[in-house]
Amino acid sequence: MSGSVDFLQHLRTESARFREVQAALDPTAPVPSCPDWNASDLLWHLSEVQHSWATIVRDRLDDFDSYVPPERAPTYAGQLSQFDEYHGALVDALASTPDDIAVWTWYHADRSVGFVRRRQAHEALIHRLDAELTAGTVTEMDSRLAHDGVLEVLERMFAAVPPWATHELDGPVGGIATADTGGDWLVQIGHWSGLSPDTGTTYDDEPTLTVVNSGWPEFTVSGRADDLDCWLWNRPIRGPITLDGEVSEFRDVISSGVR
Repeated sequence: MSGSVDFLQHLRTESARFREVQAALDPTAPVPSCPDWNASDLLWHLSEVQHSWATIVRDRLDDFDSYVPPERAPTYAGQLSQFDEYHGALVDALASTPDDIAVWTWYHADRSVGFVRRRQAHEALIHRLDAELTAGTVTEMDSRLAHDGVLEVLERMFAAVPPWATHELDGPVGGIATADTGGDWLVQIGHWSGLSPDTGTTYDDEPTLTVVNSGWPEFTVSGRADDLDCWLWNRPIRGPITLDGEVSEFRDVISSGVR
């Protein structure tokens, strides 16, 4: 799919829909796609996320340890007001900051405002979906944003490897395709291991997905962009996902991954 995605506008649109749905929910309503949360928890999660990234971008933080999280308001009305404030701060910070400005991110290979802008559009999209699933009414996803969401999962969410780790691309190659938007990618399963110099924790055979340029696919996964985006995020789908070949290892990576 050609053309750029206006991530800031999608952040605004998806967040507005999230806010609209959340305002009508019972705060104690369970969130079916996030079993440990109720509607109030979901609202607070996205509020905290947007507050943290607004602070990182606005203050040009290069270390997350200096970030001070906010206190959660005791009432649902207060939490809705907090969301409005934090969302406004994030939009203002991103609107006034170029993509190439360096800031802290959890993804070592891309510590830029551009990463934040893209990530927050998709964060708002997925949690808008969570809110709608809680309400029982799901609206359409923008196909261009969903297409990029599939790519972001493949090239960012499962590809993060600490700089101190050893990474091996030792698993099968697979083909991922979005039937409606023309996306077509090869990914290879791998693993990383290492000893964290910060925590002293030893990691062994942590799974990864890496977008690669060549290889013979041993499995394929295809569907509409919106369904694939939801499936990769372990959210309900409305249309079919077609799986061919030996996909068990790929499904294990996805099912244990992003929430």
